[in-house]
Amino acid sequence: MDLELKKCDMEQVSFQLILHAGNSRSCSMEVLALAKLGDFEGASDKLKEAEEQITLAHSTQTKLLFNEANGNKQIVDVLLVHAQDHLMTAIIILDFSRELLHLYQMLLKK
Repeated sequence: MDLELKKCDMEQVSFQLILHAGNSRSCSMEVLALAKLGDFEGASDKLKEAEEQITLAHSTQTKLLFNEANGNKQIVDVLLVHAQDHLMTAIIILDFSRELLHLYQMLLKK
C-alpha cells in the first residue's frame, strides 16, 4: 500500500475495516453471553477470536496511517469514517468484554 490508494482501493480498505471490526464486536458480545452462563473456556476462546479480528482491523488501519505518513494524502469519505467508527466501537466492546469476563469469573468463585 505504498502507492497512493485509488477510490476503489479505499472502498476495499473501508470494507476490510468494517468486516474485521464487526467480527470482533460479534465475538466480544458472545464472550459476554458465554461468561454469563459460566462457560469461561468458551468465553476465553471467543475472546481470543475477537482479539485476532481486531488485530486484522488494526493492521488495516495502520497501513492507512503509514501511507498517509509517507505523504500519500487521501480523501476521507463517509465510508471510511463509518469504518473507523466500527473499529473504535469494536475496540471499546473488546476492552469491556475482557473486564466483564474477569468480573464474572470472580463472582462465580464466591
